[in-house]
Amino acid sequence: MPPAFEKPEGAFLPSEPQASERAISGCVPRRGLAVAFWLVSCFREAELVPDRTVVESVQEVLERAVRARGAALMAVLNVTPDSFSDGGLFTDPSAARAQIDRFLEEGAEIIDIGPESSRPGSSPVPSELQLTRAEPSLRYALERGALVSIDTTSQAVARACLKMGVHIVNDVSCLGDEDLARVVRDSDAHLILMHSRGSMQSMSFSSYPSDAYEDPVRDVRDEWERARDRAVRAGLHPERIWFDPGLGFHKSAEHSLEILRRLSEFRGLEAPIVVGASRKSFLRGFQGESPARRLGGSIAAALHAVSAGASVLRVHDVHETSQALGVMHALKRGLDA
Repeated sequence: MPPAFEKPEGAFLPSEPQASERAISGCVPRRGLAVAFWLVSCFREAELVPDRTVVESVQEVLERAVRARGAALMAVLNVTPDSFSDGGLFTDPSAARAQIDRFLEEGAEIIDIGPESSRPGSSPVPSELQLTRAEPSLRYALERGALVSIDTTSQAVARACLKMGVHIVNDVSCLGDEDLARVVRDSDAHLILMHSRGSMQSMSFSSYPSDAYEDPVRDVRDEWERARDRAVRAGLHPERIWFDPGLGFHKSAEHSLEILRRLSEFRGLEAPIVVGASRKSFLRGFQGESPARRLGGSIAAALHAVSAGASVLRVHDVHETSQALGVMHALKRGLDA
């Protein structure tokens, strides 16, 4: 049985677990989200754990992951032909299912399904096509007992996916469409608001005017807070809104590095911090590597992010990131690896 880990200093979690959750948390292995949900379902059948809302289920899983290794892992599954890192690899449903199995085996808590590329210069994808791309993987991930996130800026896509049981909507537009908040409001799901400015069509790979931000951290925080306030005015509870600084989105490499360096300054937002540095172009300045060869830089960024207060990491390489986090936390806590 794995030892109980303390919540890392600075990591924000929406709520503390109930006594019944604490009773079963020690039984959950470090790896394998499906095992965690299986155990909970068994206890529910025995009437030891009451039925919970989607929000509570997400909070429970996030709590366990943060205590176990410092952060929850959100695995990236792009079902697009043109994503910057893995475009075309998982457009076939059987390949996507195999990748979901692998992600869960390696310990991912969340599967983030992307039916629309957010790479620089990408064009919007019609809602119908997004749903056609996403639905097979989405349904399979839900059948496997995973927490599922849909990476979309479309309120129509979000509404359809929430009806299927999705737990999280990942919005890279920083609430470009306020109706998206209303759609999430009417469910029990969470909303990730990622900071960005404008459309993906107008964006370049880690190229942005150096004077576009007076202070990258302050400006990102202020702009994100305005988006969050719009979501709250639309009726979405603030505890269901997560913060993503949007590394690489409408930011130069220098902007992204500065934001990552000063990530701890976002703790005052009192929202779970999501960091997606994995394979991003701002890492290529270190030896100019292609996306698939940025693993070392991605892990370095992930370790720093967790130390600075991130509670969710959006990653392509689940096993390697999980292993690195486990070692770091064993060393920090003085526990056996």
